Amino acid sequence: MSPAAELDPTRFRVRRCAVRGLELACVDEGSGPALLLVHGWPETKRIFWRNVAPLRDAGFRVLVPDLRGFGESGLAPDGFYDVPSHSRDLAALLDALGVETCVPVAGDLGGAVIQDFARRFPERVSRLVLFNSPLPYLKDRMAGMRTRPAAEAADYFVRQGTDADALACELDSPEQRRRYIATFYGSRFWAHPGTFTREAVDFMTEPFADGAKLRASFANYESSFDAAKRSEPPLLAENLAVEALILYGASDHVIYPEFDRMAALVFPNHVGPFLVRDSGHFLQWEAAHALNSGIRAFCRDLL
Repeated sequence: MSPAAELDPTRFRVRRCAVRGLELACVDEGSGPALLLVHGWPETKRIFWRNVAPLRDAGFRVLVPDLRGFGESGLAPDGFYDVPSHSRDLAALLDALGVETCVPVAGDLGGAVIQDFARRFPERVSRLVLFNSPLPYLKDRMAGMRTRPAAEAADYFVRQGTDADALACELDSPEQRRRYIATFYGSRFWAHPGTFTREAVDFMTEPFADGAKLRASFANYESSFDAAKRSEPPLLAENLAVEALILYGASDHVIYPEFDRMAALVFPNHVGPFLVRDSGHFLQWEAAHALNSGIRAFCRDLL
């Protein structure tokens, strides 16, 4: 496929559903068992553009929403952008699309959301696929593991979580906002070197040119520091009930150095963990074939 075709924002069918007082935009392709692909930050549904067609063609119904405040989805009428709000949105979205159960697939913020979703709505999750994601800290069992990323990788987290308004004011043009987001695909070394072309970075950053959307995207970080920014407590804890496929793009400089071992403790009923060569934080784009083939094998009996 040509780069231009791969990076076409209109490549897949997008449905718009009114849920919980806002409109969510969601790619809806194929038929069969539902896969729910949930993006993180700084991402939109576009980060899964290399996964939709292969998984659809394998026989799955592939659902890829923009979370509230991201991409083509609306801003939150209640002002909340925390993990439980996203989780409840996904349940309402599945209702609107007539989907009873699904296999959630995610990393980063989306990974936290689907962990909450699997515990909040266990009857809706048949199994789960997780990579490069925040995890609950199991103090006794994770003692001695390298559970913190390099300190120099955390400055963005603190700034977005405690000084979001000032940061948003500094990023006062579409170009500045896009340049800020571009650093997470390049100079901050979240991705494996060379896995994003300039054209791909342009494609991923374009939705963040909108100042209101960028500011909204900081709000989940604020919820980590300020209880008033949380709609309710998140349900992030060890999950004994759901089977999980765990993948880890080890070139990631922002997630835990021992994410694979930590995730295996959070999900004792797991397949893997598998370390994916030459891949980092954005594993679904950087190692699309590994994720696509892994999902096909993990979920083959559902077809």
